[in-house]
Amino acid sequence: MKNKQILGALSLDLKRVALGYFRGSTPMAERFFEEALKRKEELNIKEVKPYLARFLNQLENLKKEQAEKAAEDALLYSTIFQNASQM
Repeated sequence: MKNKQILGALSLDLKRVALGYFRGSTPMAERFFEEALKRKEELNIKEVKPYLARFLNQLENLKKEQAEKAAEDALLYSTIFQNASQM
């Protein structure tokens, strides 16, 4: 149950990352990305499904991407984690 709440919060943080990059507000995007990484650390990865664990492990790659690609990926991850939090 706790993982579902954390996944929901992670989803919202990633949605804000995407919005920040789309709006051209890199500081906002970077701030919420740091929040998303904190949420990731709160998760018990052993209890999530393997496909979610793969996405969680790829999350840090957003930092290395260009803003437009990072925004698209953050929105994709946000949707995936939001769906997982509602199962």
